[in-house]
Amino acid sequence: MAAQSGPVWFISGCSTGFGRELAQQTIARGFNVVVTARNLSAVADLVEGHDNALAVALDVTQQASIDQAVQAAIGAFGTIDVLVNNAGYGYQSSIEEGVESEIRAQFDANVFGLFALTRAVLPAMRQARRGHVINITSVAGLIGFASSGYYAASKHAVEGWSDALAQEAGPLGIHVTCVEPGPFRTDWAGRSLHQTPSTLPDYAETAAARMKATADYSGTQKGDPARAAAAMIAITEHDHPPRHLVMGAWGHDAVTSKLKERLAEIEAWKQTSVETDFPESQ
Repeated sequence: MAAQSGPVWFISGCSTGFGRELAQQTIARGFNVVVTARNLSAVADLVEGHDNALAVALDVTQQASIDQAVQAAIGAFGTIDVLVNNAGYGYQSSIEEGVESEIRAQFDANVFGLFALTRAVLPAMRQARRGHVINITSVAGLIGFASSGYYAASKHAVEGWSDALAQEAGPLGIHVTCVEPGPFRTDWAGRSLHQTPSTLPDYAETAAARMKATADYSGTQKGDPARAAAAMIAITEHDHPPRHLVMGAWGHDAVTSKLKERLAEIEAWKQTSVETDFPESQ
């Protein structure tokens, strides 16, 4: 497959939601696009009739699958300019009632799989001295909510890791952006969501109530995946793309409110903070 003029995109998790919408729009723009999913048949229709698109099976929890997918992408198009780490899913439970196997499976997909895929792509970006890594995290990567503690932990991990990646890769011409959606009309709160129902009365008004609310609003969220995909494409064409891009009015308001609250608290306790240093005389 000969590469067309234009950037090479590699997108994980293209069967539904943001990944699928992003794949459709980048292919339509004439970019070279590698679309991936665990089940290849789920994305076959995206590339049909398009010489600039390649469908590849990818399970981000399996190193061999990652290596094969990245090799296929570079073999087809020569490099990877934009990596979109979109594969992942939500898990809800109270902290106390979280199931170990569910927690570890989520971290394998949302955290360790994302880390491994990025490591596999970075050599091509380093060689080219350019690239853009887009990590789809969440408003929950900046704020923890009742019932989403383990999901928030996975997204907070990616946020902190992305700070370090930006410092290491920035001098090499590689941009890093975390995209933090609020509620969007995808399968996140529906088919894709894993839940461990809360049965303890003490969490009825916190974790259990929020799990019910999440299920109730599925399909009616204000966030538009098509507009989100267009925004993600736009930042890759900017000379100075943002390190953070919060998606949706609700998400923007929630994040800015939380950051202001956090900063005010830290400043209020400044004296206690600075007094933990050794005195200057020592």
